[in-house]
Amino acid sequence: MKKQLSGLLAALLLVAANPFCLAEEPELRDPVPSTHTVVKGDTLWDISATFLKNPWMWPEIWHVNTQIENPHLIYPGDVIRLIYMDGKPRLTLETDGRVYKMSPKARVLSAGEAIETIPLDKINSFLSRSRVVDGPEMEGAPYVLSGMDAHLIVGAGDRLYARGEFPNGKQIYGIYRKGEVFVDPVTKEKLGVLAQDIGTASLEKSEGEVSTLKVSRTTEEIRAGDRLLRQDERAIDSTFYPSPPGSEINGVILSVEGGVHQVGNLDVVIINRGAREGLSAGNVLAIYKRGGKIIDRVTQERVQLPDERAGIMMVFRVFDKVSLGLVLEAYRGISVSDRVTNP
Repeated sequence: MKKQLSGLLAALLLVAANPFCLAEEPELRDPVPSTHTVVKGDTLWDISATFLKNPWMWPEIWHVNTQIENPHLIYPGDVIRLIYMDGKPRLTLETDGRVYKMSPKARVLSAGEAIETIPLDKINSFLSRSRVVDGPEMEGAPYVLSGMDAHLIVGAGDRLYARGEFPNGKQIYGIYRKGEVFVDPVTKEKLGVLAQDIGTASLEKSEGEVSTLKVSRTTEEIRAGDRLLRQDERAIDSTFYPSPPGSEINGVILSVEGGVHQVGNLDVVIINRGAREGLSAGNVLAIYKRGGKIIDRVTQERVQLPDERAGIMMVFRVFDKVSLGLVLEAYRGISVSDRVTNP
């Protein structure tokens, strides 16, 4: 499948309306290249970081025509050139021997395999399957009783029995296993439960308390007690545009995919901030390593060392109280409980 990187209109509008980034200006690297030839495997983040010290400010120098839907696609072989207009940095895109200026009057039409913003192969399973739900929603959902003939383990193509209330008209259900419970480390608020994707099933019939469903997909063996949730009908956008958050964010890393405590480059993390705090997909956050406490050998007092900047992450999926993010840069050790904040 060909993946297209659509125009940066959404990010540009976000930046323009964002009071938390208006004071920040794009900061060019020193030295900064005059051109960059796009190669297969490049991402928008890679290209942005080639020109900018603060890659989340890319929309400030990449201008688009707001009257054209998805006007910009970038492909391997394209050349991005840095120029100055009225003393400000601007970019042009050279392709097939033609030069397109990224200005309100420019329009780029192209075809082929466009680059991605971030490596989607690292996050695809988190985009389409697993989700975070409230505890009561998980506990109140219908659950698997058994397979046919009282079998406890069920696979794709099998039928299963489930107990619970199935709303009329809802035919397709995701099968989930209860995962980690997320709790805010400061307020102790329960932020949600990880619903781990196990498979998909369609409702065939209901007789009293017991319903029959046919399994169409599994990621692992289905077990008694696994929960059935209505499939999330909200559209999930797999294209992300780097941008600063539109509000002040101060959170922490709650968990790392895989259950480890140490975080590395391109790891998926869960943080204790979500839509209610103003986060949206594409927002970039700085990660700070928490400073430890040491004993001052002169005074024998305990001294708190300062937090140190340790990396950068991009939010790619947002729930109400938590968000999933991909670590794009990790230049020192990062671990669970480290801080995340505006870049």
